[in-house]
Amino acid sequence: MQRLLALLVLLLLPFALSAQAARQATAAPSALPHPQVVLHTTAGDITVELYPDKAPKSVANFLQYVREGFYSGTVMHRAIAGYMLQGGLYTRDLQPKRTHSAIASEADNGLSNLRGTLAVARGADPNSGTSQFFFNLVDNRRLDYVGNQNGLTWGFAVFGKVVKGMDVVDKIAGLPTRALGPFANDVPNPLPVIDSAYVIGEEAPARAASAATPPAAAPAAPATKPAAKKGTKG
Repeated sequence: MQRLLALLVLLLLPFALSAQAARQATAAPSALPHPQVVLHTTAGDITVELYPDKAPKSVANFLQYVREGFYSGTVMHRAIAGYMLQGGLYTRDLQPKRTHSAIASEADNGLSNLRGTLAVARGADPNSGTSQFFFNLVDNRRLDYVGNQNGLTWGFAVFGKVVKGMDVVDKIAGLPTRALGPFANDVPNPLPVIDSAYVIGEEAPARAASAATPPAAAPAAPATKPAAKKGTKG
């Protein structure tokens, strides 16, 4: 009898293991991993966590530029204290790099432009985002999606957040600013450079000179500054 039970266990064990493996394989896709990217800048490292489950197009777009080495040698060209810090397109001499085609806005994904979040920078057209991004320095809920009536109500698509190095973001945002190159103001002095960007767990990419298509004539993040607050520079 004991021998018969032992044989039954041996016969049933492979089926039990197969069923367990099938359950694990089925459960895996429901929990998408949140990749992390390190921006190694002249001011320090900034680590961001991305949300492919909430903003798949924005994350895929950003990761493509990272893996191509596009961001190496670009600068944080726009800093507005108490508002945002923007980068991802211009070289050290403030020349725009060639980008891929623009992506559709995912601003209606339910994520809010809170302090420390990373969002897609764009022009007046909600669907004009390419390589540029910006960090929210404060809770900028007025940049959230309200409706699809126009570019203002569309808001700006959040696709990640800073998980390490927010002090570096604040340090860059606190630099004095000036007019330089094509910009009338808000250019940090000295210019913070992204020396490299890479996905944690992946090999760092080689530097890329350009991508597929030229940038839009006037790419931008939020088009206007917030109303000046007491004790805060506008």
